[in-house]
Amino acid sequence: MFERSDESLIKQALKGKKSAWVSLVKRYESGIYNYAYRMVNHPDDAMDLMQDIFIAVYRNLSTFRGDSPFKGWLFKIAHYRCIEYYRKKRPLQSIDDVPEQVDESQDACLDTGLTQGQQSQALHQAMQRLAFNQKIMVEMKFFQQFTFEEIAQQLGISTNTAKSRLYSALDKLKDYLEVEDVAA
Repeated sequence: MFERSDESLIKQALKGKKSAWVSLVKRYESGIYNYAYRMVNHPDDAMDLMQDIFIAVYRNLSTFRGDSPFKGWLFKIAHYRCIEYYRKKRPLQSIDDVPEQVDESQDACLDTGLTQGQQSQALHQAMQRLAFNQKIMVEMKFFQQFTFEEIAQQLGISTNTAKSRLYSALDKLKDYLEVEDVAA
């Protein structure tokens, strides 16, 4: 069966066809939920954030011009909603000054015999320790597979800044994971 393009679904949704909107949501809901979860590190907050993101997308769907892919536009909205989440949670603190989050209830030891699930958990915990602007870079580049140019456009930064933030984040992740490995 042929899969309809995002553009086709958007046109149909704008005409009031509910099934087209539902198809768009189903196409991206797991990606948006996972993105939100990795940003906020709490499943209920991630679910609320995902719903907020799709409500914002629905309300603004008529403003989508199609100059860039829908997925990029969607994740730009998701990015701004994550920033709003942090601002509401810590109204007096700069987003770049958010302290590193450590979920001590799920300590994972890193040794050569780790399962893929344990490695994934260790990576998730290490990502939670990153500053928000670094976490977003890892998320967009590796989990959402955006190019540096797409990331720069979505975040309103230069391509070189995007690269610099990503490489800095990767260095920190490497350090965090090595410390975990030594502690094990």
